Amino acid sequence: MGLNLTRNYSINFSINKRRKKSIKFIIIHYTGMKSEIAAIKKLTENSNVSSHYFIKSNGCIINMVPELFEAWHAGKSYWKDFRLLNKYSIGIEIHNPGHDHDYKKFDTKQIISLKKLLKYLIKKYKIKTNNILGHSDIAPNRKKDPGEKFPWRDLFKDNLCQWHRLDEKRIKRLRYQKIDNLKKNIFFKNLHKIGYGKYEKKYLIKAFQRRFRQGLINGKVDEECFLISKSLIK
Repeated sequence: MGLNLTRNYSINFSINKRRKKSIKFIIIHYTGMKSEIAAIKKLTENSNVSSHYFIKSNGCIINMVPELFEAWHAGKSYWKDFRLLNKYSIGIEIHNPGHDHDYKKFDTKQIISLKKLLKYLIKKYKIKTNNILGHSDIAPNRKKDPGEKFPWRDLFKDNLCQWHRLDEKRIKRLRYQKIDNLKKNIFFKNLHKIGYGKYEKKYLIKAFQRRFRQGLINGKVDEECFLISKSLIK
């Protein structure tokens, strides 16, 4: 695999083995805890949460649950026609204190390791790049991770996720430009076409912004958001 990989198996997973072809998504999380040691302990001991992989601050990768077993990382979640995405996904936790504990940029070593891991998993399970998602994408009413400091655009350059191809400097000029109700309705229809579930609009907007318009998370739909949503469904 060419990864700096160790194993520290969790006791938190479903016993029944999955079929390889049932794995269609990769879900990226942050730990949201101050201590890396405490995060690893929580994910491996009796806590009802786990992930398949954990990326430490130094870039080392820990395999916590074998891939063909269902880890408990997604919870109540929706994407397109899928519900409860634990059944269909591989979860990757990246250590970062998160929004409640001095949220910071992800370390370069972590992202290098993540890219290697994603390339391996995409090839092995034939996962589509638009099925590489954040926890906030599939559960926007309760999750913010991996958040607006996660480098989705950088991953897109390596063909590891979905992103728009618009000129960001140009569309940024439209950031606060109001749109009419017709465009707002189209915006939300676009979000559902992308894959977002039918959550309250305020949650959907912020989840979309954390993923595709990371420079401003204000929960308001403007012309910039509208154009990005339009480009993503082409």
